[in-house]
Amino acid sequence: MAQAPPDLIGRLAVHYKLITMEQLAAATQEQSRSPSKKLGAILVEFKFIDADQLTQLLEAQRQYLAQQAQNAPQVLKQAQGGGRPPPPPKPRPPSEREVAYNPQRIQWLNRVLQRAVSMNASDVHIHAGAQIKARIYGKLVDLLPDLLSQNETEAVLVSAMEAMHREQYFEEGQVDFTYVVPNIARFRTNIYQQHTGPCGVFHFIPAEPPLLSQLGLPSAAARLINHNNGIVLITGPAGSGKTSTMAALINLLNEERSDHVLSIEDPIEYRHVSKRCVVNQREVNRHTRSFANALRSALREDPDVICIGELRDLETISLALSAAETGHLVLGTMHTQGAVRTINRMVGAYPPTQQAQVRTMLSESLRAIISQKLIPRADGSGMALAYELLLINVASSNMIRENRTFQLSSVLQTGRSRGMRAMDESLIELVAKNVITKKEAALHADDPRSFK
Repeated sequence: MAQAPPDLIGRLAVHYKLITMEQLAAATQEQSRSPSKKLGAILVEFKFIDADQLTQLLEAQRQYLAQQAQNAPQVLKQAQGGGRPPPPPKPRPPSEREVAYNPQRIQWLNRVLQRAVSMNASDVHIHAGAQIKARIYGKLVDLLPDLLSQNETEAVLVSAMEAMHREQYFEEGQVDFTYVVPNIARFRTNIYQQHTGPCGVFHFIPAEPPLLSQLGLPSAAARLINHNNGIVLITGPAGSGKTSTMAALINLLNEERSDHVLSIEDPIEYRHVSKRCVVNQREVNRHTRSFANALRSALREDPDVICIGELRDLETISLALSAAETGHLVLGTMHTQGAVRTINRMVGAYPPTQQAQVRTMLSESLRAIISQKLIPRADGSGMALAYELLLINVASSNMIRENRTFQLSSVLQTGRSRGMRAMDESLIELVAKNVITKKEAALHADDPRSFK
């Protein structure tokens, strides 16, 4: 087997993002002062990598040299024939488990997440150089005193990824996926890079989809699945429970209708077992390139109901409206607050020359908007749901078409008998029942003066 170049270990460590070029330069400088030391040992001595990572890099080096030796006869043959020899082969990445997977790190991560679940945490934050924290009832608290270095943090987080997710993370600097702790829970996971190093956020997903009543939504929300076509939007800021509401509606569809439900998610969170419906779930970047790509093919897959994890751009919004117009019930989420802002956001995504047409499309296709927020309970026992529910009727349809969305508040007030509710009314009711405090209600109200 060929002799390894003196800096091959270092170049492989940079290739697999275990060290930076600056760290490699520092290690090679130290080696020039102490020629008897091997580069790998220096990397460990400087704590740029650990012993396990060095073992994995040595295996990657061995495979690279073996591949070079295997290709040598072909190179010699081409040279003897006067042909131009091929470029030296790129090092073959070792199997993803060889470099990235580490059972001890996985076991440690699983223990951290299990502890968080036992404390009713909704999220776990693992940041390089910071204490591990958990979000419990809306507030970040210390979960463990451990301070992980940049390398330790990345080693743990990369161990949690599959091959496709590692590739995306190292290319784009961020990745979303679902992480499973066996027999404990699933977690929607986002791992990203920032100036102090890598970070990971793990969001807890219950094993079973919730009921609308468990979430605190009214019976009027259950009637939304009775529509055979049109679009229903679930909106709110990040962490407001939109995914749970979507899952509850899908579960209700699954129990009460006999349809084909096609869900497009990024990533798949709640898993739905087909009951009366056939429920198919597609994950962006695993089963399809994008929401828009999945929606373009969806109409050829004979769905009755299409569920879209997020309406995030013009193309996705346009395809969702087209699906609603062509006889499908579409459920989608948006990061907007309130019915008026949601409608304006959808219309505003289009060029000005198309906005009048879009208002007409929305006035005919929109069926309802649920806008929600999660508010800390007054007794500290959890989070309470405050919501706004707009059910589209003739009056609200005309307001949308005629660009008079600012008048929708009157529809919310006159539609109370049908189950409609304005956000501030929901907050006032929660304060009256001593579920949340006036202070919290005022922070989330459209008109904080209502609580003075």
